[in-house]
Amino acid sequence: MSLTKKILAAAAALPLIAVLAGCAGSAGDAEKGTEDNPVKIGVVGASDPYWEIYKKAAADEGISVDIVDFTEYPQPNPALTEGEIDLNQFQHIVYLAQYNEASGEDLVPVGATAIYPLALYSTKYDSVKDIKKGDTVAIPNDESNLSRALLVLQSAGLVELKDGGSIFSTVDDVDTDTSTVKVTTLEASLTPTSLPDVAAAIINNDFVADAGLTFKDAIAQDDPADPNALPYVNIFAARAEDKDNETYAKLVKIYQDTKTVTDAVQENSGGTAVFVKTPVEDLQSSLEKVQSDIKAKG
Repeated sequence: MSLTKKILAAAAALPLIAVLAGCAGSAGDAEKGTEDNPVKIGVVGASDPYWEIYKKAAADEGISVDIVDFTEYPQPNPALTEGEIDLNQFQHIVYLAQYNEASGEDLVPVGATAIYPLALYSTKYDSVKDIKKGDTVAIPNDESNLSRALLVLQSAGLVELKDGGSIFSTVDDVDTDTSTVKVTTLEASLTPTSLPDVAAAIINNDFVADAGLTFKDAIAQDDPADPNALPYVNIFAARAEDKDNETYAKLVKIYQDTKTVTDAVQENSGGTAVFVKTPVEDLQSSLEKVQSDIKAKG
C-alpha cells in the first residue's frame, strides 16, 4: 500500500475510533458505582463519622462511594458543575437556588435528607436576654444563610427587619434604630472563631463542634419543623442530566432508610436533625419558586 493510501485509510478509521470511544464512555457511565468508577459525593465535613457508615451501607447495596471533602460552602457546586464530583450533599434549596441564578447553571435536587435548625451561640452570655444594647453579633455572609440568620436574630428579639423579614433579607434591611445589636458578616466557617470578639454568633451545624461547642449550648434557634421551612431542606444535588439516575436515587434511599446512617447523623447533629423524605417533585417545585422569586427581586 502506498504512503498516500495508508494515510487515507488511517483518516477513514478515525470516525470509527471516535464512535467506539463514545460507546466506551457510555459503558463507563452505566457502571458508575463500581470500585473502579465510584460515585463521588462532595460534602463539607467529610470527617463526620456518619459518612464512613454511609459508605459501608452503600457498599452493602453494591454501590461504591467516594466522599470528597470541601472546606467551604462555595466549593462543592462548581465542582459538581464541572464534573469533578457526581453529587453533593451540603446545602439547602435556597442555597442551591442562589447558586443556579448567580452562575446560570441548572443543578437539581435528587433527594432530601433533613432540616437542621440554625442557631445562635455565645461564650460570653448564657441567655439572649443578657446581650447588651450595641453589642455585635456575627452571622454567615452567604446570601441564603445570611437572611435565615437575620430571621433567627429577629425571632430572638435582637434585631428588627424593616420588611418584616424574608429569605431575601440583607443587613441593609436591619432597622438600626429599633434593633438591640449590630450585625457583622463573615464567611460561615469563620463565625465560630469570632466568638471571643463578639457577643454571639450564628454558627452553621457543620462548624459547631469545631468551635468546641455542643448543640445544647445554643441560646436561640429557628424551628425546623415549621412548614415554611421547606426551602431549608438539605438535599442531594446533581447535574440536570442526571436527575433520573437510578443509582443516585438508590443512594438517596440508602441515606434516608438506613437506621445506622440516620442514627449516626442524628448523633452528629446533637439530636437536632429533623429527617424528611420530601418527594423530589416538591423539592424541584420549591427550587423553581425560590429561583423565580430571586429573578423577580433582581
